[in-house]
This record gives sequence, structure tokens and C-alpha cells, in this order.
Amino acid sequence: MVDKGPRLIGTLLEQRYRVDALLARGGMSAVYRGLDTRLDRPVAIKVMDSRFAADQSFVDRFEREARSAAKIHHPNVVAVHDQGLDGDHVYLVMELVDGGTLRDLLAQRGSLPTPLAVAIMEPVLSALGAAHAAGLIHRDVKPENVLISSAGVVKVADFGLVRAISSVGTTKSSVILGTVSYLSPEQVEAGSATARGDVYSAGIVLYEMLTGSPPYHGDNALTVAYRHVNADVPAASAAVPGLPAPLDELVLRATRRDPQSRPEDGTAFLQELRAVREQLSLPRMRVPSVAAPPPDETVPVSGTDLDSIKQPSEPVSPEAPDEPTMEAVAPVDPEATVRVPAVQLPASPPQGMTVVRPAPSGFSASGPQGTRAMLRSDLERVIDSAAANPLPTGPHPVPHVPTGPPFPHQQHPHHHQQQPPHEPPPNRTRKIVLWSTAGVVALAVLITSIWWFTSGRYTAIPTVHGKDTAAAEKALRDADLSPNTTTVRHNDIPSGEVIGTDPGAGAEALRGDQVKLIVSAGRPVVPDVPAGSTQAQAEQAIRAAELQPLRDDGKNVFDEKIAKGAVVKLDPAPGTKLLIGERVIMVLSKGPAPKPVPDLRGKSRDEAFEELTKLGFEPFDGPGEFSPDIDNGKVVRTDPAAGTKIAPEGSKRVAVIVSTSVTVPDLSNRTVPEAQDELAKVGLHLDLGVFSNPNGRILTQSPGPGSRVEKDSKVGVIAF
Repeated sequence: MVDKGPRLIGTLLEQRYRVDALLARGGMSAVYRGLDTRLDRPVAIKVMDSRFAADQSFVDRFEREARSAAKIHHPNVVAVHDQGLDGDHVYLVMELVDGGTLRDLLAQRGSLPTPLAVAIMEPVLSALGAAHAAGLIHRDVKPENVLISSAGVVKVADFGLVRAISSVGTTKSSVILGTVSYLSPEQVEAGSATARGDVYSAGIVLYEMLTGSPPYHGDNALTVAYRHVNADVPAASAAVPGLPAPLDELVLRATRRDPQSRPEDGTAFLQELRAVREQLSLPRMRVPSVAAPPPDETVPVSGTDLDSIKQPSEPVSPEAPDEPTMEAVAPVDPEATVRVPAVQLPASPPQGMTVVRPAPSGFSASGPQGTRAMLRSDLERVIDSAAANPLPTGPHPVPHVPTGPPFPHQQHPHHHQQQPPHEPPPNRTRKIVLWSTAGVVALAVLITSIWWFTSGRYTAIPTVHGKDTAAAEKALRDADLSPNTTTVRHNDIPSGEVIGTDPGAGAEALRGDQVKLIVSAGRPVVPDVPAGSTQAQAEQAIRAAELQPLRDDGKNVFDEKIAKGAVVKLDPAPGTKLLIGERVIMVLSKGPAPKPVPDLRGKSRDEAFEELTKLGFEPFDGPGEFSPDIDNGKVVRTDPAAGTKIAPEGSKRVAVIVSTSVTVPDLSNRTVPEAQDELAKVGLHLDLGVFSNPNGRILTQSPGPGSRVEKDSKVGVIAF
């Protein structure tokens, strides 16, 4: 039986690994959060069932597989740090991944959007490709072994674990090991585990992400295994109309019954998937974080764990309160089968724990995830029984096929002639009546007690899918259950409509237990992020709405009031309904727009200074400059020049350069002395022409009146 958490919590394995808390528990192992005290590093510690420690073949194989897995260094593979044996505890020390599993994500959302399914499958196939390149086969690819961290990083766990367990009292030819919903046909038929078998299992996982469930269901594991061998996996588009044809065809290629018709390994599958993504122009989605359910919230009561592998000579302990109720089979030799009695649950569950019975579909309440051992002889009997009525292809339930020997026909005694009864005396008759009455009462009490301690304490979880919240809560209360309502976003189910329950409909729970009622919140809506919010605040609000924030610098805008880097608006606008994981662009402020230097040419210096100051510039006097077009004292130009855009963070200083030109006065009809005085006033000089009369009057001048010249220039005149 699996070690109970309290026995290990607080202890040190091999004086190094401290066991802190239970994370998950199954029939063959328990996983704990722990600490490597030597390196002060949080770790995950998988502790195998104590019965495995006594099997040297398992310990040897476990050590070899751990060493092989530890050689894989890949960002999408859960790293193996160490393995060991401490007393009767065989354990594996792994990288601690805070988060949940793909199974948890599927339980919350059902089918996933195509871009999200591809975004999850790519790192899974990348991890498998790295393992296949190293010569390692996973053998048990399923949603439970795909971990999703709180940061949305996808990692694959448990490489080689099934192979190690297969060494415990089994033979390759007699026992089928794996998770039945994801087993490849060659694993079922011959126990053959290859890279193409991992590809098949990964294809089934991709099918489940796209449709919400695996392709095959049945009353028992053997009938599902039979479907893998004898039926083609149906197209995912049969369950989800409108699925892109290239992706639909890729799933079909990956799940073909003939291994040679599939991609040869994880890398080849990944290349084909990426080609499909490019062909369909699928956006790259961020994988959402997933919270794992509490480890003690639900104890599955089903026969899907590897507890079905037991040594032939091993007695079944009656003291196993933490074991699932089950009937297991174990091989004694290739020709024989031994039935191991079921281990009974305690009369009542631990405080605060929900005990869930198997759903009628044949899967445990937590989904078709358990790694399982099946006798190949049982499968052969199923095949023989079903040979006369071949099963149709497609995702339809499989009729139950008995896996054990038929019950012997009831033998009836020969009929004899009836003899008249002998009448008892009156006193004897009274005693018979009294004893009969007492017997009936005792029998009624016994039947009532049996009913209460078997079925009466339990109630079936009703089907509430599609109801409104109030009707669903009433249905659960009518079934003597306490609804715990929670809302999740859903692309297809409108807001307020019930998605389902956890545990699912049809499972049985103790009366009065709490059942999670999952109600759709509808599609995510773009949140209202106030203008001026920080980028971090906007990202948090967008992610809280299960949308993907995106920064596109090409869409950022200038804003006079909102600081640079702060949010101006969102695109699409707040209130827009989108699909889960769709992108929302954060339009950020680039701060105030750069301001152009105004054109001040021809204005006075004072006017120029005033205008520049109003615009936020810092004007100063530049060196004077002659201009034949601008009057003296007027602005010729600025430095920086007019029209130059000055960034808010740039220098605000602007030089104002005024004209030093002089305007030539009109000297006509003036005497030469008068002309000299007039020119001297403006800084110019008289140049008297040849043959001119020094005492005469000015007849002509050059440059003419009104011309602009530089200071100290000469003005030529002719006087008579």
C-alpha cells in the first residue's frame, strides 16, 4: 500500500531530503514537496509503494531508468536530480514544478482552442523528441504527465517509470502496462514500446485537447484496449466540426494503427505540427497557469492504478485504509491468473474528505488517467467474444464485454410430487409466528444497515450541464449535496450556464459532501484599464481576464498628459468579447510629441523671444548676421532652424539670430556734405564719383535708396 503522508512528513530520506507536504497520492506512489537540505533547494519527491522496495528487480530497474531520465537536459522535461532507497522507501527526487497538469486544465475548460492546444503540444513533442534522441521511451504519455507551471511552462514528467514498474512480478508477454485511453496498438498487442508508440499516445492527447475527451470509452479497460487495436481513431472534426483540415489530418497520421505510417519520433511529429501552425497562421498563445487541486480533496475509488501489479505470493493486507477499493489481477505464469481480493475502505472517510465511487462510464471520477496493468489473456478473451460483432469506428461507447469466466448455469433440482404438509400444534404455530416476525424485523434491520453502509450513505451526483446556476444548485441540494459554486470562462458556453461538476455527473459521493459546481462566466471581456495606468497594471488586468497582453511599439502614441510608458488605451476597446487567450494590445504613451521650432523670420527680437517662451523653449541671443532681405534688428533665422522638432527630453535652448543689415537712405538733390552726414548716421560712407562737383548736389547714387547693405559699406554718388 502507498505510504500515508503523516508517516513521512517531517522525516529525512537518507539524511538529506526533508519531506514537507503531500502534493499528490495514487495507488503506486505518493508525491511530496520537499527540500534538499544539502543544496537548500525545493524539490519534488516521488515515494513508491513500500512493497516495491522488497523487489530487487524493481530497485535495479528503477535506478537504471532514473539514471537514463537524468541524462535528459531539456527545458520541457521535469529534471531528475537523484534516486535512492531508504529502508522500505524507494524514491525519486525531481525538479519541483509549482502548478497543475494538463488534466487539470482539461477538467476546467473541456476542449481547448486550436492555438492553445498547439501551444501545449509543441513543448510536449519537443520533450519527447529530446528523449527519443537519447534512446529513452516514455511509455505513458497522458495529460496527467504533462505539467504546467504557474508561469505557463509545459514540462513532461515520469520518463521510464512504467518500464521500471513492469519488472515487478510480471512478464512482457503476459501483462499490458500503461494508461488504457492512450495505449498504442502495438503496446496492447505485443507490449512493444517505441518512439512511434509515444507519438500515438501524444496524438491521442492532442485529440483530447481539441475535442475534450479521448476517442474511445468503454465499460472496462479491456474493451477500450480492443478499440485501439481493431478500430481507426476517428477524425477529431467528427466531434468538433470546423476543425482545420491540416490539423485534423495530422492527428489522424499520428494515431494510425500501423506504426510505420506515423511520424517516426517526437521531433518528426513536432516538425509536422509546426508546419501546420505556419500553414494555418495560428497565433502563438501563452499557456495559462493551472492550479492543482488539493491532494486530499478527492480520493478516487477505482481500479485504474498500478496496485493491480502484485507479487503472486504476496498476501493482501487488510489494514489498508488508504488503498482504493478494487479487484486486481496478477500473473502467476503465462498460463494462469490469480484473483487478489479487494481491499476494503474504512467505514467512514477521514474528516473533510470526499470519497467518490467510479462513474458508470467505467472511468474513475477524476478522468481516464490511471496507469493500469491488464492481462493479455483477458484481452484475447475480449477479442474472441467481440469477433462475431465487429465494433464500429468512431468515438462511441463500447458495450461491456465480460472479462471473467461465465457464471455456471443454475442447476434446478428434479421435481417431486408434493406431499400434504403436517399441521403443527397450536403452541408450536405461535412460536413459529413469533420467531418469524422477529426474523423479519432482524432481516429488515440488517438489510437497512447493509443498504446504509454500502449504498445508502452515498448519493449520485446529478447531471446539471446546461442548467442555470439556481436550478443546478437546487438539483445538488435535492441530492443531499452541498454546492460550492465557482465560475470559469468558456468560449462556447454562455455566461451563467452550468458547465458541469467536480466530481462529474454520475459519480457517487457521501451525502452532505461539498461538490464543486462549475458555472460559465462566458467569453473573456477586455477589461477597462484607466488611462495613465502602468504597463504592469494593464498586464495584470488583461491576464486576470484570461487574455494575452501584447505590446506593439508601432501603435504607441504621443500624449501631452500621460507619462511616457503609461497606458493610453487598449485595442480592442474595453467591453469587447474575445476568445480565451486572444491578444489585447496595450497602446502606450510616448510622452509629449516633439515640438517644432516656429518660423520667426522677419519678426522683432522681442516678439521672437516671447513666442519661443510660450512654446516651452529657452531663447537666447545669437550672433548678428547680414541679410539682404531682412531689415536691421529683425530675425533672420533661429538655431535650431525653423521646423526642427525638439523631443521633450532634448535641449530647449534656441538661438535667435537678427539681421545686421543697413538700409541705404535717399540722397537725391542733397549736397555732398549733407549726403555724407546722412550716410554716417547709419554707418555708411560716401564715395564721390570722378568728375563730380564736391559742392554740388547729388544726381545719382548706387546702391539705390532702400537697398540693404552691410554696415560700413560705401554708397557711390555723382554730384554736379
